[in-house]
This record gives sequence, structure tokens and C-alpha cells, in this order.
Amino acid sequence: MAWCSLSSINVPTIGAGGVLRTRFPLAAAGAGGVVAGSSNWRSSSKKGSSFTCLSVYRKEVIKEVVATEKAPAALGPYSQAIKSKNLLFVSGVLGLIPETRKFISDSVEDQTDQVLKNMGEILKAGGADYSNVVKTTIMLADLKDFKKVNEIYAKYFPSPAPARSTYQVAALPLDAKIEIECIAALVEQPGLQFT
Repeated sequence: MAWCSLSSINVPTIGAGGVLRTRFPLAAAGAGGVVAGSSNWRSSSKKGSSFTCLSVYRKEVIKEVVATEKAPAALGPYSQAIKSKNLLFVSGVLGLIPETRKFISDSVEDQTDQVLKNMGEILKAGGADYSNVVKTTIMLADLKDFKKVNEIYAKYFPSPAPARSTYQVAALPLDAKIEIECIAALVEQPGLQFT
């Protein structure tokens, strides 16, 4: 019968801003959050040889806040958008005028147009545009407005149109007629690499 044992040393690492992080085996923090660890293994075989494994762990920033003053600020404790690796997640957008934080009008057509203009500014701030959008979710106060919304929506999204879900909801923030959220795929540019 053979057995293996593992011995490792756990040391704390200090993250950005001096925050103490969880313990990693034989850890060393450096630029970019690189952590290296080693483990010594010993076998129960007759020769009793031991070997060392070295592993490298790179802690990536998994999300980055995207914000612009060219679109209405979030109404609560959330971000206008979050960039994570090669995806941009845009929070639900209302048809508010950014400077006044009031609706452009009470019509679903005007609110839809303003929602999509606001969304365009957020996409731009995140390094994308309408052609990068792969999924949208539309929330309507009244599903009877579906056709009106589609006519305006089609002007913003080039073919092939993104995947989409549309729902009638009981209510929307500030009694809006429409809210739209989306996910966009970011394109790698020369010199930039998504990891």
C-alpha cells in the first residue's frame, strides 16, 4: 500500500488597498494579483522520494464599473453597467433626460426612443455600441405597446438583431412605460486582451 502526504505553508496576502485576503499556500502577492504556491508531496513507496508542485494563481479583477453622465444616474444601489471580461452588462434603463432626471414625455414611443439613446451612451462608455448587443430584456407597463416599441427598437439594432425577451410587469420605477436592459459582447482590439 502506498500513501502520499501534503505539506504546505499558508500565509495571508494583502490585496489592493491593504485589505487582508484569504490564505493561499506559500503565497506572494505582486502586481496584477499573482500568487504562487508550492506543495511538498511525499510518497510511502520504498524509495520514499518527495516532489514539489508549483502552481500559479492569478486573481483577476472580475468586474469594472462603467458610468457616464450622458445617461441618467442609477436610481438605487446599482451601477449603470458592469464590464466583466469581454461582456458588458447594462442595467435597466429608463426614458429619463439625463440633465433633469424627468421623463421626456408620457408616451411609450418617446420613452422608448430616450431609453435607447441613454443605453447608447452607456454602451459607448463601456467601449461598445448597438452592434455589440447580444441580448436585451424589455419590460413594459402595458404589453399592448409591443408593436409601437418594436418600430422604434428596430431603428437602433442592426441585423442580426440581438436575442430578446419582453415582459409586461406590474410596475416600473417612477411609473415608467418601458425599461430595457442589455448584455453586449466586447470586441478585442489590437493591444488589448480580455482574460
